[in-house]
Amino acid sequence: MKKDKPVQQKPDLALVERACDGDTDSFTELCRRYYPAMVAIAHSIIGDRHLAEDAAQQAFAKAVRKLPQLKNKNKFAFWLAVICRNITLDLTRREKTLYATDDLSTIAAKSHENGTTEAVREALNKLSAPAREVIFLRFYDCMTYEQISAVLGISEQAINGRLRRAKKKMANYLRRNGFGKVQL
Repeated sequence: MKKDKPVQQKPDLALVERACDGDTDSFTELCRRYYPAMVAIAHSIIGDRHLAEDAAQQAFAKAVRKLPQLKNKNKFAFWLAVICRNITLDLTRREKTLYATDDLSTIAAKSHENGTTEAVREALNKLSAPAREVIFLRFYDCMTYEQISAVLGISEQAINGRLRRAKKKMANYLRRNGFGKVQL
């Protein structure tokens, strides 16, 4: 009799198939594997760690409901990333409305940060959303090019190009804003 692998050792496709059949342990393992990447994607869009975590949780909640509708189970990571992006963009629109009603003292309190941290944050915000995504996945979540490729559904060469251009843009921005010679 062949023994089943523990859930943690199963490949994604097997987990997705079992999750589609109602296996909650398999879906829990998929959540464990992809939660950091989804938070990074959301954070690259919304810029707030707590809101990014909310967006990632909402993405998984939606994914569990929509999982039976997933046609290509090999594309689970990409499908989940699209859900997470869309939810985050919705949250961003809602947040802009909320920030418009913030009082000046709250805004002033939020803006008191370390100068270098603020400059890096501003440099990140100057990047396009796809460039921010790869920066966050690579440097904040320490994902490999292969992992980023699976999550975003683009080639490793495209990831390399995006990273190179994003780092160059950030370095140029930081140099222009008084941080001397910057190598990223």
